[in-house]
Amino acid sequence: MKALTWQGKRNVSVEDVPDPIIQEPTDAIIRITSTAICGSDLHLYEVLGPFMDKDDVIGHEPMGIVEEVGSAVTNLSPGDRVVIPFNIACGHCWMCEHGLQSQCETTQVTEQGSGAALFGYSRLYGSVPGGQAEYLRVPHADYGPIKVPHTGEDEQWLYLSDILPTAWQGVKYAQVPEGGTLAVLGLGPVGQFAARIGVHLGYRVLAVDPVPERRTMAERYGVEVLEQDKDVVERLRLATDGRGPDSVVDAVGMEAHGSPGAGFAHQAVSMLPDAIGRMAMKTAGLDRLHALQTAIKTVRRGGTISLSGVYGGTADPLPMLTLFDKQISLTMGQCNVKRWIDDIMPLVDDPSDPLGTLDLATHQVPLDRAPEMYDTFQKKQDGCIKVVLKPGSPS
Repeated sequence: MKALTWQGKRNVSVEDVPDPIIQEPTDAIIRITSTAICGSDLHLYEVLGPFMDKDDVIGHEPMGIVEEVGSAVTNLSPGDRVVIPFNIACGHCWMCEHGLQSQCETTQVTEQGSGAALFGYSRLYGSVPGGQAEYLRVPHADYGPIKVPHTGEDEQWLYLSDILPTAWQGVKYAQVPEGGTLAVLGLGPVGQFAARIGVHLGYRVLAVDPVPERRTMAERYGVEVLEQDKDVVERLRLATDGRGPDSVVDAVGMEAHGSPGAGFAHQAVSMLPDAIGRMAMKTAGLDRLHALQTAIKTVRRGGTISLSGVYGGTADPLPMLTLFDKQISLTMGQCNVKRWIDDIMPLVDDPSDPLGTLDLATHQVPLDRAPEMYDTFQKKQDGCIKVVLKPGSPS
């Protein structure tokens, strides 16, 4: 089959790789019909190279048609249309039963000290082949896959794999008071959905992003947008009676602009030999904290900051005096996809499309164009906000 593979820093290519096969009774094989490029895939492309191996298959936002199931899978049949959550969870361990599927005790990558295994996401999360491919082996298919109707465009359902529940969790973790104000930093795909969810739940939503096309998209959903500049903290305060928003969702994460020192550290670590680079990231890793620092300065006293953007540093300096003095609550974590599906599904299934699932993808291209789209997405060129890859489509 054809699959997108990691070949080195900023170097991915579509290659022929072996077709996946059933390995365990709880496996399923899925023929991928759509699979998206996630902002966190760019971390593999740029920063997390020391944890990648040549020819690793990337991707964790897939959906498709069930081709084959293992003997223990009774909830799926060949021909079913399914979305595959990015975290691989068993559904029956203590963590899964308590809604913490991203910490599944059955698939935890204990040798790396990490939570549940993820599709296509480096040694840190189990080196499981990912979903930017024509076919995908799905472990624990007796629990993970989300069955969806055979009606509607793929994009109506695809984002249940990651970014829609990630945004939902981010807003829920933000603990916005009824009728309160939510600020969203970053209007990439997760930020777009977080802002729309905030409006849907009745909050006033202020959102910040440097890219005009992203601000324009958010405005279509009743979001008040601000350009990212040196005065944005003050403008957010002025917009909220000088107090600051009740809650902030940081939908940017480790690759925020405006942190040159950490940016240099990213570059330096990525150039080290893999074994040394892995050690450096695990003991002295730094993130670009500009977005988080903005959130800390912006949120009102007694407010909540929710981190939806991915951070991976181990030596990040945080202003503990300010966090303590302002009595800020800080919530975060990998999304527990299955925990939120029952809440989100009625909105996705609503013909009025209240969250705009059909108004997010700016680029839909065949799988063989994935390498160029990684470059376009990273550089925020050509109005690129969300890329959906179509395996099997002609180039």
